[in-house]
Amino acid sequence: MRADRLVSLVLLLRQRGRMTADQLAGELEVSTRTVLRDIDALSTAGVPVYADRGRHGGYSLLPGFRTELTGLNHDEALALLTAGSDRGKKVFGLSAPLASAMRKVVDALPEGHRASLDDAAKRFLVEPETDLLSRRVTTEDLADGVMSEVRSAVLTGHRLRFDYAAPGNTPSPRTVDPIGLVTVRGRTYLLATKSGDDRTYRLSRMFSAEALPEPAQRPARVDLDRIWAERTAQFLSENHIPVVVRIKTSRREELLDAARAVRAENPEPDDWVSLDVTFEDLRHAVWAVWRLDTDAEVLTPDSLREALRVRAEKILTRYAHDSGQR
Repeated sequence: MRADRLVSLVLLLRQRGRMTADQLAGELEVSTRTVLRDIDALSTAGVPVYADRGRHGGYSLLPGFRTELTGLNHDEALALLTAGSDRGKKVFGLSAPLASAMRKVVDALPEGHRASLDDAAKRFLVEPETDLLSRRVTTEDLADGVMSEVRSAVLTGHRLRFDYAAPGNTPSPRTVDPIGLVTVRGRTYLLATKSGDDRTYRLSRMFSAEALPEPAQRPARVDLDRIWAERTAQFLSENHIPVVVRIKTSRREELLDAARAVRAENPEPDDWVSLDVTFEDLRHAVWAVWRLDTDAEVLTPDSLREALRVRAEKILTRYAHDSGQR
């Protein structure tokens, strides 16, 4: 761990020039005292780190202290830098390792490539925080340590124990054999087996997790694309409420964000679209469709149409009288 940090410290100074101890500590996610100890260790090992005193001082490397790697072409390096953007590096909790890897890639490139790639990478934006309608991208809040433990179990092939609960339920312990991790629309899922049966868990519903010492019972090779497709088909066949709804194309994404799954989609005249989607239950479906106002119309099932009609009548009754009257 310390060796990796020392390499990252050197690469930061190579790429950014003079930096203060506080700036280095922020980048490396350690204390300022740790940075000072690391700089002493580098100096002792012969790395030419020197300090500039004064108000605008900091730490620098002697010019020319670097190596070059010519194995990466421009497009290969650009692909790596784009993948390492602020949004991209949040996937699977690998922000710090990916940032460190990007520093090593940039440092290894020839001087001429580095300047052009830095500008080129800034012209690609991966998954911004909001879309054109100012809707924020959904992000998950994971309990402390969950991602690192789950990722460790998946990569090392060990069993995993965690406390899990659907919204509104009491957490209960689970022990599974992890297969792989999948991220879809900002949500991360663990694919696993439990007593030989297929299981899929959302990491945001895990309250704690622990990789166990015993090895997981799983095949040596895995095809996550195939497994995810099979799990998706199974999910669609479960007992959720299917809904067919006509909706304005401009509101389509809002409905899809709320739906559990999409079975079919067909365009209609006048900028409308017909969607065959599933929801958790009737209450969930009412909530998702109601917020779309008159830009959506439920075609089936009748139970959902009736529930929306009853709610509309209650709202009409409440606002039928003058303001302030009861």
